[in-house]
Amino acid sequence: MTNPVISDKQHSPVSVNGVVIDAEAIATEAQHHPMPPDKPGWAWQAAAHALVSRELLLQEAHAQAIRAQPVQIDEGKWETPEEALVRQLLEEAIEPAHVDEAELRAVYDSHPELFHGPSLFEAAHILFPAAPEDQQARNQALTTAREVLSRLTKEPGRFAAMAAEYSACSSRSNGGLLGQLASGDTVPEFEAALATMPEGAISEEPLGTRYGYHIIRLDARARGDVLPFESVLPQLRQAQEKARWVQAGRDYMQTLVSRATIDGIDMDHTPWTSAQSKNTAMHGDMGGAPDTPTLDSQEVSRPRPAHQDASESMTEKQVRRRPTVRPRVVG
Repeated sequence: MTNPVISDKQHSPVSVNGVVIDAEAIATEAQHHPMPPDKPGWAWQAAAHALVSRELLLQEAHAQAIRAQPVQIDEGKWETPEEALVRQLLEEAIEPAHVDEAELRAVYDSHPELFHGPSLFEAAHILFPAAPEDQQARNQALTTAREVLSRLTKEPGRFAAMAAEYSACSSRSNGGLLGQLASGDTVPEFEAALATMPEGAISEEPLGTRYGYHIIRLDARARGDVLPFESVLPQLRQAQEKARWVQAGRDYMQTLVSRATIDGIDMDHTPWTSAQSKNTAMHGDMGGAPDTPTLDSQEVSRPRPAHQDASESMTEKQVRRRPTVRPRVVG
């Protein structure tokens, strides 16, 4: 059973089956969950949610007497014993997903326009820097970006001058011009904006990324051709298997939650998830409709920290362990 979430300003102790989650640990974890400026309580809730999930999985692993057997996850990097316990628990609890090729063909035939090759963009931007964990700096950056955008709406021809005056990106010396960009060159949310903006337009709102806030101008876009089914089949299969595995992980997590005694946080109350989905939804190259698996577009450069929701991050690692692709920094 879970108890209701409490006021953002006074938090009751969070505990899982009698094990108290340290308040300092939640505060530290919250720094890794940047949220909208007007929702400061969400970071605390998301942090508590992540740590409760992790504790539940570890308790279950210990209850099943699983012995940690860490594996190497990258060159010179090994799992921690706790990461190994969670991985091994999920390997035992979740059956590998089977995906029929006919089903994947149906997905492709229903939305062939979603499976494009790399697109090319010519764009410019003005960067207002702010680190993800510095909420005060992000609030100030957003305020300044909105003020500058308001001026650009009236005088769009001053974009280069505004870039030279305000941008923290090296492109400011060239009027904010980023040159030719290809799919995967930028962080996902930046590319999503380039994929959906009208050519010649300036973004209607500043775009938030882990670098700060951007005012974007899209000068030109050349969309890649639709790829044949055979060329996208491996990625499409991998994406569908991943989606099913992650869903199975969520279902398993919900089972653990339902039979646990959790105080201080409502595990069913996660408003930030829907908000983040809207912010990071990709509708560009190799993207996906709501019920269509995306083909790595959202994975490009996104960090995979240990503080991510335990059930989802571990199941994703089980489906695919691969080095992180790091795009060119737009900032």
